[in-house]
Amino acid sequence: MAENMNYKHLHYFWVVAKEGSIAKAAAKLHITPQTISGQLSMLEDRLNQPLFDRVGRGLQLTETGRLVLRYADEIFELGRELSDVLRGAPQFGASEFIVSAASAIPKTIVYKIVEPALNLSEDINLVSKEGPIDAIVADLAVHDVDMVLTDTPLSAAFSIKAYNHFLGESGLSFFAAPKLAEQLSGQFPDNLNHKPMLLPTKQYAIRQLFDRWTSDIDLFPVIKGQFDDSALMKSFGQAGLGVFFMPTVIEQEVCDQFKVEVVGRTEDIKQRFYAISSERKVTHPAVAAICDKARDIIFK
Repeated sequence: MAENMNYKHLHYFWVVAKEGSIAKAAAKLHITPQTISGQLSMLEDRLNQPLFDRVGRGLQLTETGRLVLRYADEIFELGRELSDVLRGAPQFGASEFIVSAASAIPKTIVYKIVEPALNLSEDINLVSKEGPIDAIVADLAVHDVDMVLTDTPLSAAFSIKAYNHFLGESGLSFFAAPKLAEQLSGQFPDNLNHKPMLLPTKQYAIRQLFDRWTSDIDLFPVIKGQFDDSALMKSFGQAGLGVFFMPTVIEQEVCDQFKVEVVGRTEDIKQRFYAISSERKVTHPAVAAICDKARDIIFK
């Protein structure tokens, strides 16, 4: 039974996971590989689940293995801290708060959303990651992140236990470099017709809403680039290669940073933002601070 876990077995597992092989772990621990293999087997029997898959001559953590490793990291870090305290060393060290954001969310929005968590205490160490929604939700499923930021709510297509927390929404502002802006004649949005545009890739909800909007109003921009990374899209836009859009809530920051001009705005499309966590009712203080600040100030 897992309730009677032998922490010596867990320590052997932890060293193998860190070293990447039983042979290296055995050398580090000064014991035989056979001893470690036997202890790992006993731990897997107790958990009733495999912790490693063999890939060639190496070992690869299973999904259960990644989960156990996350907890083992915390357990042995706490053990080290306890040892330091008992030796009289001052107690210090920030607790990690790991946030993963979808690549298409503007970095300025990510900062605005996450910043309240850093004001809670000097003891919070922010770890920021980003990637496509499938990958970052998978990290949440195995507890590799504490919170996911996305513009696409979790749906039944993701077979994990996690919950959407709606943060707010914003209309869109459209930007162009000054020379391109001069070429956009007429009223918005007609000034975008047959003009070059830079867009997020179709995996993102905001792109799907944009495509639906242009179809509804018979607007035909010329797509010159599609991007997973919003920062890269803005850099191409700054170079004058196309019109791009961002949430209106960060309009001034985009103009100031990238020296572009607003060529139109719409409330017909709204980009929505969600925090996804493993908690239905938010109790993590950093996640709670983020949700409260976003709803009350950023997207009010």
